[in-house]
Amino acid sequence: MPIVAQSTETADWVSRFADEVIAESERRAPGKRVVVASGLSPSGPIHLGNLREVMTPHLVADEIRRRGHEVRHLISWDDYDRYRKVPNGVPGVDETWAEHIGKPLTSVPAPTGSAHPNWAEHFKAAMTEALGELGVEFDGISQTAQYTSGVYREQILHAMRHRGDIDAILAQYRTKAKPGKKPQQKAVDAAELEAEEGSGAAAEDDGSAGSAGYFPYKPYCGNCEKDLTTVTAYDDDSTELTYACTACGFSETVRLSEFNRGKLVWKVDWPMRWAYEGVVFEPSGVDHSSPGSSFQVGGQIVGIFGGEQPIGPMYAFVGISGMAKMSSSKGGVPTPADALQIMEPQLLRWLYARRRPNQSFKIAFDQEIQRLYDEWDRLDAKVAEGTALPADIAAHSRAVRTAAGDLPRTPRPLPYRTLASVADITAGHADQALRILSELDPANPLGSLDEARPRYDKAEAWINTHVPADQRTIVREQPDTELLASLDEASARSVRLLLDGLADHWSLDGLSHLVYGVPKVQAGFSADATPKDLPPEIKTAQRTFFALLYRLLVSRDTGPRLPTLLLAVGQERVRGLLGG
Repeated sequence: MPIVAQSTETADWVSRFADEVIAESERRAPGKRVVVASGLSPSGPIHLGNLREVMTPHLVADEIRRRGHEVRHLISWDDYDRYRKVPNGVPGVDETWAEHIGKPLTSVPAPTGSAHPNWAEHFKAAMTEALGELGVEFDGISQTAQYTSGVYREQILHAMRHRGDIDAILAQYRTKAKPGKKPQQKAVDAAELEAEEGSGAAAEDDGSAGSAGYFPYKPYCGNCEKDLTTVTAYDDDSTELTYACTACGFSETVRLSEFNRGKLVWKVDWPMRWAYEGVVFEPSGVDHSSPGSSFQVGGQIVGIFGGEQPIGPMYAFVGISGMAKMSSSKGGVPTPADALQIMEPQLLRWLYARRRPNQSFKIAFDQEIQRLYDEWDRLDAKVAEGTALPADIAAHSRAVRTAAGDLPRTPRPLPYRTLASVADITAGHADQALRILSELDPANPLGSLDEARPRYDKAEAWINTHVPADQRTIVREQPDTELLASLDEASARSVRLLLDGLADHWSLDGLSHLVYGVPKVQAGFSADATPKDLPPEIKTAQRTFFALLYRLLVSRDTGPRLPTLLLAVGQERVRGLLGG
């Protein structure tokens, strides 16, 4: 099919990559479907930084599908990787899991209480569910299944025959020895792997370099299942391989042509898969941009397997409120499931779609989420009106739909901050929430909470899980008679003006006009006067007035937006608390 060219003036980053990927795929494999890939390790909770590894090729693949091309998005589950360390903060896991370090992730028990058969499946399941909610279409490949069924047997034997070539490539990046000193190899033996556990060395191990030479293959021990093994002999003709385990002392000789309990080391495994699957596009993290990294070295090793390195960007880190960089080695790092608990899929997709892969961004779990939702709703309105910029329209389109169709959305997307305030004030009372929300727009009242779902449920979850108890809103049971009695004449008059206007302004827009208008009227201006027609003192007067109302209603100087708070409290109760 012909390439659908995009104007360089209006094309977003996704369209530009789609152009490149389609052209590159046609060059490499004319007439074949396009293959893009992601890789995820279920070594612990798969966090929002890892999600960029999936969303970048997903968005490109989806654009290619929209153009009518056949495309396959592979997600390689690296579940045959070694269990490197016990992650912090995982429920149902304690220090006893350390005894499994060195085993394949699929041979490690799942956390206590899990319904899944092993460690890898436990964490894969949560990610798979989140990707389904996000509308990500993919083909998942278990590397445990691939290796243990012998799918890669020919590739393993090929790598072993060409181990000298692989070793020569890797040697270019190993630490150079100082004069008079023994060369320091980046390849580490089994004992060093154990000592370096948790430092990342295991993930970058480039092979077994013992007295028998270099080998790009690691057996898992036939006795303890761990990969703390060293190949001590190998015969290319018979494929007889002998290894010894430094963890338990076990050793054995096997025929590699019949042996399915081991894997190629990571720096060889990754390029082997590029060639095997015909991957054209795969992004990688900025940590792969340095000389000697897996991606850089893989670009040379892939030729040994008759393939080419995928094109694809280095993607920047994703942070969250107050965290500079996400790391799966730290406990408590939010996952896509955590984000989807408090935000709709469209918003989360938009955060990844609107920024180029090399741009870092943060995902808000604090008050900033309200501003993000305001920004999203403004974009939604501009798109509906036809006034949004082309790149913004593209990002919006990628957020709300895929090639398969529109994602489910909230029928009545009321402002997130309003829903959060109502959920805060009503503390789980659905009937009270419906009463308040139905009064937001009296001309078009909400018929049921379902019309505001799932956004209302997301806002309620945010209030319940991410707002500290001391910041929750508790409406006073009785009026603050002492404060009311102490008000000076101007303050008492401002409260009276508010009470006099309640009945005629009982809607979200009406109360917004009223609370901002009272200080204007008191100062001798029209309630409709705009900021440019008012002196700076009016803003100060408004802040003072708002603080007074908060103290009278919730015994604090701040709180939810006043119009929402007033609606939530109810007209009769507001009058009682304000002395009217």
